Amino acid sequence: MRLVIARCSVDYVGKLTAHLPMAPRLILIKADSSVSIHADDRAFKPLNWMNPPCKLREEEGTWTVTHGKTGEKLVLTMEEIIHDTSHELGVDPGLIKDGVEAHLQELLAEHITTLGAGWTLVRREYMTAIGPVDILCRDHTGASVAVELKRRAGIDAVEQLTRYLELMNRDPLLAPVGGVLAAQSIAPQARTLAEDRGIRCVTLDYDELRGIERNDTLF
Repeated sequence: MRLVIARCSVDYVGKLTAHLPMAPRLILIKADSSVSIHADDRAFKPLNWMNPPCKLREEEGTWTVTHGKTGEKLVLTMEEIIHDTSHELGVDPGLIKDGVEAHLQELLAEHITTLGAGWTLVRREYMTAIGPVDILCRDHTGASVAVELKRRAGIDAVEQLTRYLELMNRDPLLAPVGGVLAAQSIAPQARTLAEDRGIRCVTLDYDELRGIERNDTLF
């Protein structure tokens, strides 16, 4: 991972245009070729970014990030580079799920028809080059579907599943691969983003998957 702190402005050129005026910012350039621009007051969410596949071209005073499929660009006008360093992080072991999330995966795998009649399980923890997909299954037509499981799903879950789908759809033995975001609760913003990207959202009832009948009446 390469970390660059620079005083720069950023212009996104594509279907939409966006401009960030000149200011000090953190630029993350990751091994998967993604580039993201961060401020010091926005928590984990970048101000702007380019997902892989993309390519960075550095010229005097200007850095240009071009997406390999869409041709959209991030153009960084560099006024001053304050810090520039690279670190080899190696392969990440992935997120260790808590008990409930792990159990959700197990239960949904056992009851995969919760997602639809005629659906079948291929395997749990299907490994990709960037980490394991929670569940790989096939729908009633035989098409591949990648399922990302969360207790509470936010935008980061959508981004994670999007990265998996981009990679898996390059495999001719799997493609086309659809996506399902399954969780006990899904943030409205995450649902909107997922549906915009063609990802289906499913709200899971943990007790129902466990076969527990609830009686919500008082009398």
